[in-house]
Order: sequence, then C-alpha cells, then structure tokens
Amino acid sequence: MIESIRTPDSCFENLPGYDFTPHYADIDGLRMHYVDVHGDPDSIKPSGETVVMLHGEPSWSYLYRKMIPIVAKAGHRVIAPDLIGFGRSDKPINQSDYSYAGHVEWLRTLLFDVLNLSDVTLVCQDWGGLLGLRLVGEHPDRFRRVVAGNTGLPVGGGALSPEFDAWLKFSQEAPVLPIGDIISGGTVSEMSPEIKAAYDAPFPDEKYKAGARIFPALVPVTDDNPAIPANEAAWKTLERFEKPFLTAFSDSDPMTKPSEKIFRERIPGARNQPQTEIQGAGHFLQEDQGEALASVIVGFIRAT
Repeated sequence: MIESIRTPDSCFENLPGYDFTPHYADIDGLRMHYVDVHGDPDSIKPSGETVVMLHGEPSWSYLYRKMIPIVAKAGHRVIAPDLIGFGRSDKPINQSDYSYAGHVEWLRTLLFDVLNLSDVTLVCQDWGGLLGLRLVGEHPDRFRRVVAGNTGLPVGGGALSPEFDAWLKFSQEAPVLPIGDIISGGTVSEMSPEIKAAYDAPFPDEKYKAGARIFPALVPVTDDNPAIPANEAAWKTLERFEKPFLTAFSDSDPMTKPSEKIFRERIPGARNQPQTEIQGAGHFLQEDQGEALASVIVGFIRAT
C-alpha cells in the first residue's frame, strides 16, 4: 500500500480562473483528479473531439485553465488530469513510490480503463509529453492526432540542455521547492502573486512535494535509466505514426527546443504540418499564451 497524503479541498477554493467541477478516479488505492468539460453540457459524448491536456512538472491542471473553455466552446470534450503527486490528486510521500513506468500506468488506467477514451487528440507539454507520447507509442490506435509543445521523449545520451542540468541540480538540492516561483521563472510574462499562490495551492508544505522533487531525476538522460527500453519501443511506433502531429513549441524555451526538430524529422505525421511557433512564451507556454495555443489546437482539429 502506497502511503500518501491528500491536499485539503479548502486549498483549492477561489483560485483565479479555475472553477471547474472536480472529478475523481480510484487508481491503485490513490485518488486521481481530472477536469472533464464537455462542449455539449447535455451530452456525455459531445459531437466534437476528445482532447486530453497533460501537464508536466511541477505544474498541475491549473496550467490549462485559459485553454479548456476555448477548446470546449469549439464543441470538444476536454480532459485535463492531475498526475499523481500533483494538483488535487493524492500525493505519495515517499520518492521511491514514483517512477516513470508507474506514472505511465496510472495515466493509462485513467484514460483507457476508467474513461475508456478513444480517438483522442493529445495536447502535451513537459512531462505531459514524456508520459503522453509513451502512450501514443504503446496505444497508437487510441489517438487521432497530437499537439506537442515544449516536450520530448528522451532515450539517454546525456543531458537535454545546460538549463535542464541546472534545474535537476536545483530540484534535488534546494531545501524548499518554491512551486509558484518555479512556474513564474519559466514564463516570459509577469505573474501576479495570486497566480503564483494558485500554483502553490496543491502543496501546503514540503511533505506534499515528493513527486515534484523526484520528477526531474526520472527523466531518462543517462544511458542506464530503466525507462529507456520502453521509450525506444515507443519511438519505433512514432516513426510509423502517420496521423496528424503538430509541434507547437514556444519561441523562448531553450530547454526543450531541440526536440521540435527531432519530432518533425522522425514522425511521419509531423512532416506535412505547418511549422507552428507560439510567440511570446517561455517553457510554460500555456501560462504565457494559453489563448493563442488553444486557438491553434481548435484550428488544427478543424483542419485535420
């Protein structure tokens, strides 16, 4: 049994721009939260597409608050989970209970076993891509198209960038992990104290941050990382993935920029898509330019 803690519901009251009804699933004895907004509120399966938006580290579904209403208004169903250890989902307190494979399984269970989703449009950033693209590689028939921004699917070979090295070192050594300040540091726009506090909301103190702490160390950049064989297998599928695959990286994120070219060169479905760059955005492009990214997604779905 995984020992975990649960952020009090009171921490999520009156967060700016985030008034979505919470939904929960029990997975391996852990409560996993997800936002589920329908383009047609009277239908469990709206006439539009199903769009899954996956956050990364150390954010949560709050990151997509600007985008969810726009995509839903276009007629689509939007699912935005909180990964285990983040947001309103339960948080194992031991870092040893977190693994790349474990996160993939938790997410797979939610999306496919609990929600039984198919024909998914995946929107992924940061760890949302490391997890979501693994699922695309392992279950390509479940997906209709992909929008990838500021993410990758590494298979060893060394550090992704000097910026990632610095982030890894900080995440493992800092006595306090200031979540709101970290998100703010990954944007180019000014973030208000209220928005920073909303990103901090799931983590009342350091004992809630085991997942946020360990995530950077789980990225498979060293050649002995146990996730590499599964990622390599996923890449073999992605190299045959001909469904529409759009790269929508920001103009100001050196940490992940090299992955954009890799996706466009190696994934057949990406080669014929227009090169899309989100202007005026840092690593957390959803925070800087969420409305613009949402419009790109709506247009991409319509065009494909």
